[in-house]
Amino acid sequence: MRVTQSMLTQNSLRQLSTSYSKMGKLMEQLSTGKKISRPSDDPVVAMKGMYYRTNLTELEQYKRNLSESYSWMENSEAALDHVQSVMHRARELVVQGSNETYSSEDRQAMAKEIEQLKHDFVQVANTQVAGKYIFNGTAIDKPRITDANDPTSVSTENSPFEVEVSRGIKLQSNINTENVFNKDMMEIWNGLQSALETSDTDALKDLMGRFDNAADTVSAERSELGARYNRLEMVDNRIGYQEVVATRILSDNEDADIEKVITDLTSQESVHRASLGVGARVIQPSLLDFLR
Repeated sequence: MRVTQSMLTQNSLRQLSTSYSKMGKLMEQLSTGKKISRPSDDPVVAMKGMYYRTNLTELEQYKRNLSESYSWMENSEAALDHVQSVMHRARELVVQGSNETYSSEDRQAMAKEIEQLKHDFVQVANTQVAGKYIFNGTAIDKPRITDANDPTSVSTENSPFEVEVSRGIKLQSNINTENVFNKDMMEIWNGLQSALETSDTDALKDLMGRFDNAADTVSAERSELGARYNRLEMVDNRIGYQEVVATRILSDNEDADIEKVITDLTSQESVHRASLGVGARVIQPSLLDFLR
């Protein structure tokens, strides 16, 4: 086959164009730090990247859910601790009030303190976290107790408030409210106050048993909350590990190997300069070059 000057020129220009394209792609990888800048560069890498990024976004959402659960449980734990302190002080007053050595005036003073402790108990029952009532089941926009003097004002909403902390795993973030902030408990508080106001020691002794049972239930509820908190921490650790792995896989899939890119670019520049030199020798001067 006869090789003409025109064929040599076109072939040289085509090779130079290809060399420019390779250098442009390597420089793009170097500037962005990514293997590809558009899906058409490598559809397989692009599809895997979408899957890995979705997985990472899902894990980030679970971490936000975990943070919400931590907030609820830690506030619940603090509330139960306060409730136990309040009930401990109330029991001391009831024991004193049951003693015949105290006068009716002393019991009146005890009744006033019991009343304040009762209101404090109600305030804890209506605890809010980020504007949500955490002790009223899923009715988070309504208080648990609306009137401390009326036991029937205690809400009967006791549904567990569950949060998805991992794929397919939901954990209850609130306590079993019916075991702590219930109608029976408010009847005991009002009964204690009334018995002290009227110096009814027999009623005080009867209420003491119910009060102790309620205190035991609060302790059991606190223990269960602690067990759920421990499980939440284990899920948190697992989510943290999964996030590290997902981030590494995403990086391996999409991030360019900078050292390799620099080496390839340096090599391509050498090849390009050699191509320019060869092209200058192959392409013969035309008549126009002499006429300049």
